[in-house]
Amino acid sequence: MRSTERPSQRLAVALACAEGDWAHDDWPAADDPYVGRVVRLTPPFRLPEPVDVAVLRCAEPTVSFPALMAALTVQGKARVPVIVVSPRHDTATVVEVFQGGAGYLVEGDYCTHMLSSALVAATVGHTYLSPAACAALREAARRLPTGGDAVERLRALLSPRERQVMELLSTGLGAQEIGLRLRLSEKTVRNNLSNIYAKLDARGGTDAVLRWLGANRATPVLRS
Repeated sequence: MRSTERPSQRLAVALACAEGDWAHDDWPAADDPYVGRVVRLTPPFRLPEPVDVAVLRCAEPTVSFPALMAALTVQGKARVPVIVVSPRHDTATVVEVFQGGAGYLVEGDYCTHMLSSALVAATVGHTYLSPAACAALREAARRLPTGGDAVERLRALLSPRERQVMELLSTGLGAQEIGLRLRLSEKTVRNNLSNIYAKLDARGGTDAVLRWLGANRATPVLRS
């Protein structure tokens, strides 16, 4: 689930959480290859300086995530991508956050190295989900009354190779690591992704994953 793509310089990260609500005081390590600087934010999440990406650690993402996005939005557009870290892993919560454009790491389902890699992936437009969050999205698709047939018809539009690419993309991998897994060049993977987006009528990676899993923005999510 880790992206191997690296930024040209280490990232500046906004860490949004309540005081004392962050479990990784030793992160980032001095030798972290991805993250160089962390700016701590507490509610109401006003961003005092430019950053590359934000991490939101919260107990209730359906409340805190919209508040953070509102603080990070300028003229209707989010200033930086966001990764949500939360103990919540129910389908409705994960899908709502993912539909809002953020990656999702479930507490206890990731390590700090995965967190740093997720932040890199987010800055280059890749989706990123920890295994439990990915499972929640798949469960949401499975529980849709007519979702199964619709999803299968959509997937039938793709070639076998494109389906392999989508399976890996839906776990949060970027083009470079997908290429390594499938023994393809990064250029070939990107060409496959362009074809996939066109076939699925998707605006990009996040939208394609939502459609692939049957949890696109137009689809209602069944709550437990």
